[in-house]
Order: sequence, then C-alpha cells, then structure tokens
Amino acid sequence: MSLSLNGKSALVTGAGTGIGKGIAVELARRGAKVAIHYNASDAGAKDTQLRIEEFGGVSMTVQADVADRRQIDRMVVAASEWLGGIDILVNNAALQLNVNLFDYTEEQYDRVMNVNLKGYWLCMQAVIPIMKPKGFGRIINISSVHGKRPTEFDPVYCMSKGGIKMLGRESAIELARYGITVNTIAPGAIDVGKYKASHKEPSRKKFPLGRVGLPADVASVACFIASDETSFLTGSIIRIDGGGMLM
Repeated sequence: MSLSLNGKSALVTGAGTGIGKGIAVELARRGAKVAIHYNASDAGAKDTQLRIEEFGGVSMTVQADVADRRQIDRMVVAASEWLGGIDILVNNAALQLNVNLFDYTEEQYDRVMNVNLKGYWLCMQAVIPIMKPKGFGRIINISSVHGKRPTEFDPVYCMSKGGIKMLGRESAIELARYGITVNTIAPGAIDVGKYKASHKEPSRKKFPLGRVGLPADVASVACFIASDETSFLTGSIIRIDGGGMLM
C-alpha cells in the first residue's frame, strides 16, 4: 500500500465523529495502531473502532476532556502504554457553538478557546517527551479556512482556528531540532453528516470542484503528512477546500 504507516502509532483527538473519525480509520487502514480519543461521543468512538476492526486494524479508545491537563496526561499515558509509544498526534477535537459576537458569554468563550486552542497546546506538551527520545514525531493540527476568511457565524471559533495556525508555525521552529515536524491542515466545507440538509446542490460558484469535502479527503492529506515521505515538511499549512478560497 502506498504511504504505508506500518509500525507507527497514532493518537487522534475527537475521533468519534466527523473529520477525526475519517483520519483515525485511514491511519489504521494504512497500518498504524490508533488511539481513538473522545470526550462525550462514546458511541461514536466505538463505531470508529468497529470500522477499524472490520479490515483487521488495531485500535483502542480513550476518553478525556482536552481542556483539562490532568485528563490529557492520563489519556497520553494510557495511549502510549497500549500503543508502545506515540509517533503521530492529530489534534482535531474542537468545539463550535455558532454564537454571534455579542451573544457569547465568558464561559462559552473560555470553553471554546480551552478546547480548540489550549487543548492542542496541552496535547502537544504531553506527547513531545515521548517523541523526543526517538528523534521522530509527526504533529498534525486541524485548523480551518475560517482561521483566515472572516465569517459571521462564530467569531470565537474562528479566533481559535487562527491561533492554531500560529501555534503550528512557532512549535515547528522549536521542535525541528528533535526531528518532530508540526503541520496544519485547514479544511473548508466538509460533509460530516450535517451539511447536506442545508446545501443540497453545491454551487460551482462557491465550490469549483462541484462538491463539498469528505472526511476521507482530509484523512488522505493527514496520512501523507504522517508518513516518512514528509521529513522536510514542517510549519506548513495545507488548505483542503476544493478551491473554495479562490472564489
């Protein structure tokens, strides 16, 4: 299989649903052992594991609130012990409330930023000591095109996604000496089961390829970044939006 990940171990946060589910399944399909993180979506995480087991892949599930350092540390220890290390971290778990600027409460603001940005930082801090002794690591942060293009549906979510891009750039510089690369994927519109209801016929004026993306589209890019083919790729942001940002 091209871009084989045989022998690699991966932790994917928010892997019970959507993009995280797609990434976890594809990493396993290419040979990686995968720790499937979830917070509240226990049924979703079990479904991800079942999909992986169907083709003989190896995975485990682990629960944690990624806004809490103690829970993250527990998650990483459990995943590392079961997997035999962690070569790949995919920071994907995110919260999107779709609240307007002046309607946000401080509690909502803190929750979104703590999950979407602080959580990524904490997960990176937790896995780096595991990666450093091996002189190898792939950290993949999932941001969004909304970290660059302003919208009117959730300014705090967009702020968090913009911060993720700078987290990736800064940490790429600091971690390069240890053989750890840090790259960011910025998806556009991805159908995670909710999109079709409100966008039945994607317009080529908005989506040049005539469709919205699928979790598998993001997963293929994540697998490429996770592979040995990308030893010279770090600090990059890869936009996967079917050309939507060009319009």
